[in-house]
Amino acid sequence: MLKRLVPLALAIALAVPFAAHAEYPDGPVTIIVPSKAGGSTDTTARLFIKAAEKYWSGAEFVVKNVGGSGGQKGFEEIAAAKPDGQTIGMVFTTQVVAHVVSKRARYTMDSFHVMGNIADDPEIVVVPAASPIKTLEEFTKAAKEKSLTVAVNGIGSDDFIAAKKFEDKAGVTFNLMPTKGSTEQKAAILGGHIDGSFMNLSQMFAQHKAGQARIIAILSKERSDLLPDVKTGIEQGSPVEMTATRGFVAPAKVDAKILAKLDDLFLKVMSDADFKADCKKNNMFLLPMDGPEYAKYLSDLQVETQYYFDKNPW
Repeated sequence: MLKRLVPLALAIALAVPFAAHAEYPDGPVTIIVPSKAGGSTDTTARLFIKAAEKYWSGAEFVVKNVGGSGGQKGFEEIAAAKPDGQTIGMVFTTQVVAHVVSKRARYTMDSFHVMGNIADDPEIVVVPAASPIKTLEEFTKAAKEKSLTVAVNGIGSDDFIAAKKFEDKAGVTFNLMPTKGSTEQKAAILGGHIDGSFMNLSQMFAQHKAGQARIIAILSKERSDLLPDVKTGIEQGSPVEMTATRGFVAPAKVDAKILAKLDDLFLKVMSDADFKADCKKNNMFLLPMDGPEYAKYLSDLQVETQYYFDKNPW
């Protein structure tokens, strides 16, 4: 009996290391998107997959949408995923750091290996088309004369932090109206129900061009090619800058060799001409950052977000 078991045990011993070192990826790679299907983050993931399949021949990528709590549920699922490289995900700001700052998250930024950033979506200040306000100076003056009702996309969002930064720098206080998303913000602006809104450029540039709303400032270093007529906040005397970023991460404890392969794939996709063209068609504003660069960006953003949280906890 023992003689028969020895060859069997040897066969098992030889087979286990072979299975453990199967070539990565060993099955479908799931990309967790911390939002509902159809949004800008979801679109980014699907364009990424289209390009990634060119470089990982035969590999299968699957999008898993995990919406809720301003991305928190999705971020937590990425952090808690089995560290085998078969699950990666997307993060967006400022929410990914805001949940940590507010101590609501079941993760820290050390829970992630940062692969890099793909795109950004600059913040804007927009008012209804019928508003008499045409500049940031007039917006500030009006806010000092009365409490303006200003919409933001939820507490702790990039809109919210941008509004708080503006209040701090301009010495004003808004009647902030948190909404459940850009659709609600748009409706409030287009219907003339609020005085203004902090939101992302992609969400309102078409309405501005159609004369249905008025973007009075873009909160970035430079003007946008989409709306070259709109001055930056800096040009109008306001140092406030804010943008939403969309990048890729993996669970932090994934094997270093697998992480290196993921990082290499990310850089190849970011350099892919077809990927860049697809992003342009979808009005996505590329802001490529490699892993270390984006990790520093997120670290700095967390410090800044902590400052505004400490001043006015949410």
